[in-house]
Amino acid sequence: MANQPRFIVVIGASAGGLNALAELVGTLPVGLDAAYCIVLHLSRKGIGDFVVHRLSKVTSMQCSMATNGAAIEAGHIYVAPPNQHLLVKDGNILLGSGPHENRFRPSIDVLFRSAAVAYTSRAIGVILSGMLDDGTSGMWAIKRSGGTSIVQDPNQAEYPDMPLSVINNMDVDYVSELGAIGGLLTELTGTGGKLEMSAPEDVVLESQIAEKTAVGIDAVEQLAEKSVFACPDCGGNLWEIKGDIISRYRCHIGHAYTERDLVVKQAETASSTLWVALRMMEERKHLLRKLEVDYAQKGYTSLSVDHLERKDEMQRHIDTLKIILSDLQNHDTALPY
Repeated sequence: MANQPRFIVVIGASAGGLNALAELVGTLPVGLDAAYCIVLHLSRKGIGDFVVHRLSKVTSMQCSMATNGAAIEAGHIYVAPPNQHLLVKDGNILLGSGPHENRFRPSIDVLFRSAAVAYTSRAIGVILSGMLDDGTSGMWAIKRSGGTSIVQDPNQAEYPDMPLSVINNMDVDYVSELGAIGGLLTELTGTGGKLEMSAPEDVVLESQIAEKTAVGIDAVEQLAEKSVFACPDCGGNLWEIKGDIISRYRCHIGHAYTERDLVVKQAETASSTLWVALRMMEERKHLLRKLEVDYAQKGYTSLSVDHLERKDEMQRHIDTLKIILSDLQNHDTALPY
């Protein structure tokens, strides 16, 4: 295709990322031999259109929601739709409905790995503001495939966790303020790129996993070793990925987490389970109260007293569980997620 770009620029952002994206896109030079793919962690379906509208106001480049099978064109900005992974493959956009990675779909790591496989040394990764560490493993995949890593200056980021995670775990090519990234891209895309090389086999395999709705144990065994943890999403075994720059876990269904994301997800799952238990205990207390009254009305005093005691015992358990839930919520709020 005549308008097929030589370079792909993949951009990942999360908390505080919308303002950073708008500032970055507003300074991107027009006419570079590159296309741009963006993953912003989106929480609502309608916000995807808002992101496209916001970015379109600050650039003359065409900006649109990514659509499955669309040919990638130079000078075009593609935004990942909510609840779908964005990948690039064979010069086309690929949308995936596979399991969440790092609790998100779309996931930054998924996009970055696919760019590493498809463009190798002509892939340029950019990490902007965000919490936790989605994007670190994907950026490492780009580096291992000969590509280039650019990270927003953490001092400028509204939430510096994601940029800092990349910086702390690998040698980053450029740490830059947003306004200077456009100049870096002009320089990088004007040189024709680095020496071509193949993406590592494990990066290729993980990218292939993300294309599918579910995978098998055999595929995960090639990448990882079985851990003592269970997947908080599906309950299956978690496997610890071997040889990555950051500790990560994956189940054979396809759910994947960094260690920090796993801690967050475990807390969410534990809290949800306890709330269900609390609801069931409240219902049981109500039923015991009903039986207590029914037996009393029928003159069965001993049965009524027995159900009264069991109801009171259930109330004590309920009070204890409420204290545990309150402590969990206070602890989770205090953690730097």
